[in-house]
Parts: sequence; C-alpha cells; structure tokens
Amino acid sequence: MLTAALIIAALASTVIARPSKNHLENTFTIEDEAKEVHSEALKRLLEVFGMEAPPHMHGLQKQPPQYMLDLYNTVADVDGVTKDPDLLEGNTVRSFFDKLHSEQIQFMFNLSNVARTEKVLTAELHLFKLRPLASLSFNRHHFCQISVYQLLESKQGNASQGKKLLASRLLPVHSSGWEVFSITQAVRSWMADEGSNLGLLVTVRTLGGSHMDSKLIRFASGRNHHQSKQPMLVLFTDDGRRAASLKNTLKDSSDTPAPPSLPLAPKPLGGQRSARSLDYEDDQQMPCQRLPLYVDFEEIGWSGWIVSPRGYNAYHCKGSCPFPLGQNMRPTNHATVQSIINALKLTKGIETPCCVPDKLFSINLLYFDDDENVVLKQYDDMVAGSCGCH
Repeated sequence: MLTAALIIAALASTVIARPSKNHLENTFTIEDEAKEVHSEALKRLLEVFGMEAPPHMHGLQKQPPQYMLDLYNTVADVDGVTKDPDLLEGNTVRSFFDKLHSEQIQFMFNLSNVARTEKVLTAELHLFKLRPLASLSFNRHHFCQISVYQLLESKQGNASQGKKLLASRLLPVHSSGWEVFSITQAVRSWMADEGSNLGLLVTVRTLGGSHMDSKLIRFASGRNHHQSKQPMLVLFTDDGRRAASLKNTLKDSSDTPAPPSLPLAPKPLGGQRSARSLDYEDDQQMPCQRLPLYVDFEEIGWSGWIVSPRGYNAYHCKGSCPFPLGQNMRPTNHATVQSIINALKLTKGIETPCCVPDKLFSINLLYFDDDENVVLKQYDDMVAGSCGCH
C-alpha cells in the first residue's frame, strides 16, 4: 500500500471538505474508505505519468531490447533521475517489433499506440545483419548495396506496388551486427494517415545493380531468430508535456546542493499533545531542508510493467523559515521581505515563508505498454533537487 506521505501528496490538489465522522461511519467501513483513498491515489499518480490505466501485460513478460536498456542507462542514473536533459531527443522513445515475420526482407510495424498529437523527431529501422553461410564465405563480392523503401499504394491498372526510397548505403558482405537506417519520412506520413502504413521493403544488390544471393546477405527475422536480434523500429517523439513551472536543469551537477545534515530537534515531552501538534512543533524547530520520500513501484503494484527503475526518491521539503533568513535557506527576495514583515508585525495575518522545492529534476521510466512495446519516457518536475524558503 502507498505510504501515507505519497497518498497525501497525490490527493493534495483535490482535497475537499470531508463529511462528518458519524456520516462516514454510517456509510463506509474503515476498510472501504481506505480502499477508496488507495484507488484514488493510484489514479492520480497514473495521471502524473500521463496514463488512464496501468498497461495490461499479456502472459509472460518479454525481455526488453538491449538497445532500450542501454539508452535508459545512458540518460538516467540508478534511481531513474535524468543525468543531462540534452542527452535525449524529445521526451519519449518507443521500440516496435516487426509484426509481419515475412520470409522476404519486408517489415510491418504497428504504431497505433502513438498519439497523433506527438511530434515525430526521428525514426530508425534497426536490422541485425548475420554472417554469410560458411559455404559462401569466399564469395567474390566484398560489398553490397542495402536500400530501404517505403511501400506505397498499388498503382491503378498495375498489380505491382510502388515504393519510395528512404535510405541506401554500402555494407561489407562479411560483416555482422546491428545496422540502423533512418525512416523518419515514412513514419511521419504514417502518423498523418494510418491507412498509408503498408510497411517497409529492404533490397540487397551488388555494386553492379544485380540481385545478390539471399544466403550471402542475411538479416535476422522475428520468425527464425532470437528475440534479441529481431527487426525493430525505434521512434523518438515529444508529447508536448513540458514543465511549465521550474526550468532548472542538471547541466552543472555542482549546483545541486547535498541535503543538509542538520540534526533533528528533540521532540518536546508531554504525552497530552497529539501527534499532529508534535509534528507541527518539530517543523517549527527544524530548519528548512530536503528529506527522503521513496516511491516504491513494487509496493504500489506496478513492478509487472515497469522495467526500470524499481522505485525512486522523490524527496520532500520540510522545516521552518525563521527570521532572519540566511542564504543557506535559499530565500527569494519576496520570501525575505515577507519574513521581515512577519517579524516586525507590520501587517496582520502574514505568515513566515514556506519551505518548498526550489529545484526540480526529471525522472525516466522504462516500461511495457499495452502492445508490449518498450517505452522510455521522461517526466519533468518529479524529484525535489533542493529546498528553499519561498
């Protein structure tokens, strides 16, 4: 179950006046109310991640493509926090496996899970080139011409299908490993008109333009080869959900202060006071600082579809902002003025400044979507990088 702190944070923006205690006791049991709060909290947390419901996993979970795992480890640290916001183009990367499984070098990718509002930045076709069969290893050809085409509508009165060249280059015949081709133009047209997605065709020719033996130039397929070598489309997009609040980045890691190591003030004695009043007094005695707030995806019940991270430290800000505000409190000019007015009692009802995040960092999630595609998505303003008096 979610920790109390996470539930409060998830519901803070929608708190309304509670019915009376008697009414609650007459309408719900305590267990029913807890389930309702839990359900509402998870719903709000899903909204933060831009989802209406958790992705539904079909049967056994597949292994994420190594490319996506490597990309995640490049842009995120062990807790999922973004290392550098400039490393990733856009804020969403998706990988799609070939749905056609053709004997020919022809591929089809289902992009229906991509919202039409997303901006397509880059699209790549990833193919794993296999070594030639041993019996053909001494073939006289050393290079071949690989071309990738977008398949178009059949022409009227002609059974043959038209095609549009997307990418072409020379490859060594005896090489093996991943080859990447840009297909951005085709994917943009598919996003504009879903019905135009008729797939891709790859041709292999000699330098003289003639067809090459299919046993000499081979690419791994979803039909006959391991999942780790399957043809894959990788799509970089931006969904437009950029933060409108704080615009801080991690470009200079030295600008991120370490959490203060100030000791907590001892709790005053007196058993007659409630826990809430004790917490309030602690807040007044403890200076504004950043404290841990761990979000455990396994505890929430999301470990089945989230690959990485298993959880992350969101941190939270707690403590008082007493007069006079020192620079260690990272006060704004407004907070300094408010603190002075409060101290001088010049205006009634003016409280001391609040301890809040003054720097927020993004995190990255690597997860399976409903179609079991692997998605890497970056979410802004998810981690309190530092706290200050505002």
